[in-house]
Amino acid sequence: MPKGKNPKGDDPLGNNDDGPKGANIDAILRGWPYQVGEVVVRQIKGEDGRDLLQMRLEMGLLQLEFDGRPDGQKPGGYDTYFDYLKSLSLDEQEPLVLDEDQCSEIDREFVQFYHRRICWLTLREFRRATRDADHSLALMDFSRKHSPDKEWTLSHEQYRPFVLFHRTQAVALAVSDEEGPEKAIAEIDKGLERMRELFAEHDAEEQYDENELVVRLSELRESLREHYKIESPLAEQLADAIAAEEYELAARLRDEIAQRDMRGI
Repeated sequence: MPKGKNPKGDDPLGNNDDGPKGANIDAILRGWPYQVGEVVVRQIKGEDGRDLLQMRLEMGLLQLEFDGRPDGQKPGGYDTYFDYLKSLSLDEQEPLVLDEDQCSEIDREFVQFYHRRICWLTLREFRRATRDADHSLALMDFSRKHSPDKEWTLSHEQYRPFVLFHRTQAVALAVSDEEGPEKAIAEIDKGLERMRELFAEHDAEEQYDENELVVRLSELRESLREHYKIESPLAEQLADAIAAEEYELAARLRDEIAQRDMRGI
């Protein structure tokens, strides 16, 4: 039996249902204009009262669920296709190797979670954006582990920095609101370290400092420091001084760091 199919060969996502016929959304589109170059998102209520997201596109709209899989489907009875695949990997006697259909469905789920993550960031729902980024990163880990070949793996790994950027941005802004800017800066530092490790893993360390996503996270960190008048840690000031070849300043900073270490600060 092919992996990812139930005993009857049915699609676990239930894609055979054609749905209602004849409905149109002309009035909705006329009353909610598309704005070029902007992410246009809103929160609405479904007919049953549940919360939904809508994203306006140039020639239509997307409607997404708040929780679980954004399209509201329950693959194999699970909340997401990722959860369904994890159950398969536990049931298989041999290591799971993703087949063509499973790879295709993974791609669908990546795209759906990307769209919802963008919605959450636009609405400043940073904890929800973090949750969806974590889902995508975990699915990337699973996909890499069970990938059918290196080429398919690399086609997804190229987006890991972008998802990690969104995750770092979201958690930092959430923490800034909840716990203050110092904690937010610490989260950005963690994200940048993960980015550095990722670049090192792919032998691209020389590209790290010039990477657009790294630069944007560094700018966010500096904007928080400037806005809240938070001084850079001495270790970071030392690194900057050495990079700028300001050796007298670097020497003074080393002395101050050593004195603080002796005092246990």
